[in-house]
Amino acid sequence: MKKDPRQITQMIKEKGRNLGFDLIGASKAEKLEEEARDLEKWLKLGLHGKMSYMENYFDKRIDPRLLVDGARSVISVIHNYFPYESDHPSSDSPKISRYAWGRDYHKVLKKKLYQLFQFILDEFGEGIHGRVFVDSAPVMDKAWAKKSGLGWIGKHTNLISPRKGSYFFIGEIILDLEMEYDGPIKDYCGTCTRCIDACPTDALKPYEIEAQKCISYLTIELREEISAEFQDKMEGWAYGCDICQEVCPWNRFSQPHPGEEFRAMDHIKLDADEWEEIDEKAFKKLTKKTAMNRVKWAKMKSNLKFLLGRAG
Repeated sequence: MKKDPRQITQMIKEKGRNLGFDLIGASKAEKLEEEARDLEKWLKLGLHGKMSYMENYFDKRIDPRLLVDGARSVISVIHNYFPYESDHPSSDSPKISRYAWGRDYHKVLKKKLYQLFQFILDEFGEGIHGRVFVDSAPVMDKAWAKKSGLGWIGKHTNLISPRKGSYFFIGEIILDLEMEYDGPIKDYCGTCTRCIDACPTDALKPYEIEAQKCISYLTIELREEISAEFQDKMEGWAYGCDICQEVCPWNRFSQPHPGEEFRAMDHIKLDADEWEEIDEKAFKKLTKKTAMNRVKWAKMKSNLKFLLGRAG
């Protein structure tokens, strides 16, 4: 018996939750008109810094039908990574963004999304075409999660769920299957400006980020040494930054993730002296299964020296 879009959507959502996704929603695959205008403006102002890849594949970035022929739906999922209190490193450790404490989220989420896609093929036909995405292609993941009702994009430009906070990863399946579509929810930031006020480098304006001032950009994306103007503004961050999330009142609802995939690994336990002692080989061994494997040892070493006031 052929199932209608509502039944299809209910079955996919149930399977997604069984695979460990915290929330799952769907939206119609179409061009992102408003987001396209905002992205074009942001790029023209140069607020992406030296992330030139943001300028690539602009048309595909704003229209999923150019990524999957005949695409009809975008399935969005979020997966919690908020850590256990016992996983927190000592105060002597250089700070690393929580998303990089555990296993590489690209691999963890992709495995689960491929399982979900296989379920779709098994249940609704092998002739369905689609692709899985986890922060690895020109997909505006936060925009699609917002359209699918998983949260709103806050003033710090991160997605916020009223039930889950903002410590989660986002993934998508774009496919040529019709579904029942969710709609966006209300923006609940209100008059709050805690994220903007707390940013030590003044990288934030309401709903806009100046990437070249962001500590995450400076410690990950920037390939050269960090400018001396940020010497006293890093607040101990060696890789990424969580300040705008730490101060967000919606993260009072964050709960530790239930699985083992994102439990803190050995690299989180190193204090400043131990980081001083390791070499490139040890760094690669420590980080090869984590999201930190995208940064080279030379960059990490430069970040650590900068924190200790030894830039250059």
